[in-house]
Amino acid sequence: MAARDPYQVLGVSRGASDAEIKKAFRKLARQYHPDRNEGSANAEARFKEVQAAYDAIGTAENRRKHEQEQMFSGFGAGGNPFGNRGGFAGMGGMEDVFSQMFGKSMAGAQQQQRSAPRPPQERGHNANAWIDLTPEEATNGGSFNLTYTQLIPGSHGSIERKRRTLKITVKPKSKHGTEIRIKDQGHGHPQGVNGDLIVKIRVDPGEGCRWDGDRIVKEVEVSYSTLVLGGKVTVTLPDGVKGKITIPPLSQVG
Repeated sequence: MAARDPYQVLGVSRGASDAEIKKAFRKLARQYHPDRNEGSANAEARFKEVQAAYDAIGTAENRRKHEQEQMFSGFGAGGNPFGNRGGFAGMGGMEDVFSQMFGKSMAGAQQQQRSAPRPPQERGHNANAWIDLTPEEATNGGSFNLTYTQLIPGSHGSIERKRRTLKITVKPKSKHGTEIRIKDQGHGHPQGVNGDLIVKIRVDPGEGCRWDGDRIVKEVEVSYSTLVLGGKVTVTLPDGVKGKITIPPLSQVG
């Protein structure tokens, strides 16, 4: 039986953040943990499925690898990973034979078929890549080198992996998660043109910080007495500036 989609297993969207995926995993792991479902084979199987799903998409890097694997999971030895769109290459000579046998009516039908609108040109898959920038680089913009893997059709239906380096232009004041589309620089197609390259900007949130959607989350250590009684705690912001935040009384961890 084929494994279920890890996003469906954890009940999260494909755009979910690390924190959202981790939260969903913890909830399901507690629900199906063998210690809480002693003797239940179904719960044990579900727990393993949840664990495997989190291993597959728990981090941005793992999600990128998972999407890449899914995109090319149908590529097999001897198969055509780009689709089987080939027609009958030798039909040109057959038109003359049909014309002689059946007269002008067949030739006219062939002519009408040739004059029909052509279908859209086939395109390869889009390639996806991340470019890591410091906050200063994202603010100032500029040109940066990006190295990524491009899949191109080889001989006898094979696939060749080609490492490419492009110079990417980032606009000033670009934000984390901004996408840059570069036309025709994605994966190839044996009977068409390349797909596009989709580059996503990943801004370093700073030490001890992480992204939660479009917000930066920073975990700080707080004493038990401050959690209970409330107070102020000094934190260092991503730009290096220190500030104080107020902890309300009876606050909880997390």
